[in-house]
Amino acid sequence: MTAQITPPLAFEIDGLVKTFPVAITMLQRVRREPKRAVKALNGVSLQVAQGETLGIVGESGCGKSTLARCLVRLHEPDSGHIRYRGDDVLDLSGEGLRTYHRKVQMVFQDPYASLNPRMSVGQVLREALLVHNMRPRDKVAERVAELLDLVGLPVDAAERMPHEFSGGQRQRIGIARALALEPETLVADELVSALDVSVQAQVINLLLELQSRLNLTVLFVAHDLRLVRHISHRVAVMYLGSVVEVAETEELFRDPRHPYTKALLSAAPTIDPDQKTETTALTGELPSPLHVPSGCPFHPRCPVAIERCSRDVPLLLPRADGRLHACHLEEPVVS
Repeated sequence: MTAQITPPLAFEIDGLVKTFPVAITMLQRVRREPKRAVKALNGVSLQVAQGETLGIVGESGCGKSTLARCLVRLHEPDSGHIRYRGDDVLDLSGEGLRTYHRKVQMVFQDPYASLNPRMSVGQVLREALLVHNMRPRDKVAERVAELLDLVGLPVDAAERMPHEFSGGQRQRIGIARALALEPETLVADELVSALDVSVQAQVINLLLELQSRLNLTVLFVAHDLRLVRHISHRVAVMYLGSVVEVAETEELFRDPRHPYTKALLSAAPTIDPDQKTETTALTGELPSPLHVPSGCPFHPRCPVAIERCSRDVPLLLPRADGRLHACHLEEPVVS
């Protein structure tokens, strides 16, 4: 079994680049120092099948959240393409963009900041339904009750304010608001990282249930590898704005191929006292996204780097083992 997938595809992401300019000081202006920019995404390419859950993992600052926000056009990429079911997302405007935003909804990391504190839960849900004409006015209250039931909240929650709920309940409200538009795809950006561990499993199980029940495509951005393994069909590993490996979940956890993936998994904690792992040592510090290393971005910390790694950028292509990983230690298969 390989990491390649066949149509129908939800997303086709090709060569996505995104940089953020860095403010310079008055002294730097006087010295006429060149403008600097954070390289958040460096040519990201991915495919996401309809109905699958793709986990996106990597260290903080690797570009996971930037990728998620580009997909819903909260950030505009500098270059590259995003196709959703064949349509070029970056060319959409007007009614076409409005339709896309209804089909692809994002659930944000912080349930405390993503809800209007001055609106009741019912008002939040009614607003989404009315603005997008999802139901006639006389059917909106019925739909609000359905949405609350769908995410496991009582009907009377509609009359309460967001501050009256726990973090886990607020995240359920955020999911209900996204589902109000009857989307085909959910982009979940660190969905449970702000929640207590005891609540995380409940929200993850809810997402799994909804994904199966509604046939949703889910992009699950997270840094917790245990959660990603539990929820994802496939996993994409990112490092300094680049995707370095893509594989089916159990394949990746059982037999990682890219040196960074091996180091990432070996450093993950385990609750099994009988499970012994050999930690893959990483040398040096994580490079700044202001100065991404030449060649393979991981080569300064890679324990098996060769001279070519510092010179040439490895491409994310199928290798001899049939897996997708970007490493010069194994040549890509040329078809």
